[in-house]
Amino acid sequence: MEQRVTLITLGVSDLARAKAFYEALGWQGQEVEETVFFQAGGLGLVLWGRDKLAADCGLEAGKADGFGGIVLAHNVRSDAEVDELLAAVERAGGSVTKPAAVNEIGFYSSAFIDPDGHAWEVAHNPGFPLAEDGTVTLPDFGQTS
Repeated sequence: MEQRVTLITLGVSDLARAKAFYEALGWQGQEVEETVFFQAGGLGLVLWGRDKLAADCGLEAGKADGFGGIVLAHNVRSDAEVDELLAAVERAGGSVTKPAAVNEIGFYSSAFIDPDGHAWEVAHNPGFPLAEDGTVTLPDFGQTS
């Protein structure tokens, strides 16, 4: 298997609300057959009905509350951008779950959930440089596999 992620699909309970939330953060997407597609750098972020997504994976939808064991991350270029994004999240109907602060590792970060409870980290980590197009380059941690 090649080391690559191409799409991340978020199961949502209200597609119109979810689409409006991400659009309020400045994302631009297309809705096709009750599915919303956003180009996010080199991958796609997709919004799809939670029940439909579960069925497509051969699973039961289950409850949408609580931590699902995954956090998406959005790195930015400055501490001020972290604060600006958090303000936009709150205006759009998301909830900040961890106020912005310098974390134990030494960089500025925060966390929020979207209206469907999907967790996001927002961080300014100079150790993970961003290219002009927003792609991240992971540092060499000095370890060998």
